[in-house]
Amino acid sequence: MAKKVAGKVRDKWKLKSWLTVLASPSFGSAPIVRIPVTDAEKARGRVVETTLYDILKQDPQHYSFKLYFQVDRVEGETAHTVLRGHEYSREYLRSLVRRGSSMSDFIKDYRTKDGYLVRVYCIAFSQGRMNTSKKHDLRSVMDRVIGERASSLTYDQFAQEMVLQKIASDVYNEAKKVTHLRHVGLRKSKLIRMPEGAQPKPQEAVLAAA
Repeated sequence: MAKKVAGKVRDKWKLKSWLTVLASPSFGSAPIVRIPVTDAEKARGRVVETTLYDILKQDPQHYSFKLYFQVDRVEGETAHTVLRGHEYSREYLRSLVRRGSSMSDFIKDYRTKDGYLVRVYCIAFSQGRMNTSKKHDLRSVMDRVIGERASSLTYDQFAQEMVLQKIASDVYNEAKKVTHLRHVGLRKSKLIRMPEGAQPKPQEAVLAAA
């Protein structure tokens, strides 16, 4: 019986190249993570998860803000991204819930100045109980302020103000005229649609930043 000759096993890792993934320009194009790829073009569409603290290296509370960046183009060994969305961590969101306080949650899609469609989740916690009328007035303020900012800003500008809670601060300053509040935040966002020609190839892989 003829013996089988063992073939040389190729090391798949040696065949891969490494790309440095950068945050979107709204976050200073800071390096997020390095990812291995066999074909650089196939990296388009990949989503990388990180935290705001990993980008800014400032306030430890920023660990509570998760950010998702999607690769939209590759140049050499560098992968450029667009912010695909952000959200509060579950632990942080739970820490905001207090007995004797009312919560008002508002979700709506907004279009930015340059045509990006973004779903925004705004949340507010009052110092005491809110009745139905005050909750309605509060949501009206949220809608007006967020809508005005979205229509006047590009997506990169809007993403930065959204994640850094600048827009939430604007909502708070207007909403405190309605009721006493202890927290207002944009707890989550999701990029729903990009302008034609800006959409990267969809990929399912989600890579956690080291």
